[in-house]
Amino acid sequence: MTDPLPTIEGLVCPVPLPHNERIVLGHGSGGRMSFDLITKIFTSSFDNPILKQGDDGGVLSISTGDQAASQRVAISTDSHVVTPLFFPGGDIGKLAVCGTVNDVAMMGGNPLYLTTGFILEEGLDLEILRKVIESMRSSAVEAKVQVIAGDTKVVQKGKADGLYINTTGLGLIPDGVNISGHNARPGDVVILSGTIGDHGIAVLAARGELDFEAQLESDVAPLNNLVRAMLDVSKAIHVLRDPTRGGLATSLNEIALQSGVGINIYENAIPVKPAVAAACEMLGFDPLYVANEGKLIAIVANEVAEQILSTLKVHPLGQEAAIIGKITEHAGDHVTLKTTFGTTRMVDMLSGEMLPRIC
Repeated sequence: MTDPLPTIEGLVCPVPLPHNERIVLGHGSGGRMSFDLITKIFTSSFDNPILKQGDDGGVLSISTGDQAASQRVAISTDSHVVTPLFFPGGDIGKLAVCGTVNDVAMMGGNPLYLTTGFILEEGLDLEILRKVIESMRSSAVEAKVQVIAGDTKVVQKGKADGLYINTTGLGLIPDGVNISGHNARPGDVVILSGTIGDHGIAVLAARGELDFEAQLESDVAPLNNLVRAMLDVSKAIHVLRDPTRGGLATSLNEIALQSGVGINIYENAIPVKPAVAAACEMLGFDPLYVANEGKLIAIVANEVAEQILSTLKVHPLGQEAAIIGKITEHAGDHVTLKTTFGTTRMVDMLSGEMLPRIC
């Protein structure tokens, strides 16, 4: 008789079985399983040209009446389910505002308005809710957006981790701005606005489940002011993406697929804080797949790359920006990494769930 398989608890990477007929945590990782779930279930059902773009939000044109002109509007929505609710450098309220503001900004939009929905668990301390709301207010002021509508639901005790928040954002796209994951072209340059993995490792350390400590704060921040400064320098910004769940590696793979190009990145050019690198080495993580909440990838025309980089470096949220790679036409839709040892390896999307849920 065959011995039963052992039960493994804690850090588990669910095997991404394509035939699995039930949702597992890996479907929410932002990696390959999330990508397959979205494309096979959601996109195929809600089939329309805007959704098929596969960007962080939708872009639509709204007529301005008798003037026969139209205004392009960027809309995005996101749900936030983080444990713990408060962590070094942020909390679920700040995350909810910044996450959606950033998604609108990654479309080239100037975020103006947010709506928000709350799922509250029975027994939640009202003081916790007040702190979260105050954090959302403060973040909205920083991002210069207004929360104009909302909804609240309460579920039974044990049915949620205290509270979940959904936010939807709307912003206007200036004339001459055309940013999409489809716009990367061979010869373009890949710029990263700063160090990767800060958010994911900070949240994991705050949980205290993995028996390690790290003096790190999450990088969660609104990036719309940074994007506006970049667009003031040049409109030759082809792609913007904030590498949240699934990390830098998954976001670059999504862009490569959307644009049908190859992307080469250089390991020694990718900024990683020593504390993040040490934690990843100890835990067996690859920082390329760890979540970020205040960083962006910019793919820009080669001739404006140094100008954009200089602009990033003088902004408080872009001081550690770096050119980390280039777009090619000979590597299909793959992402490759030139390692510090001089070798080259493929970089795929995140498979399964490398980390417990953190955003």
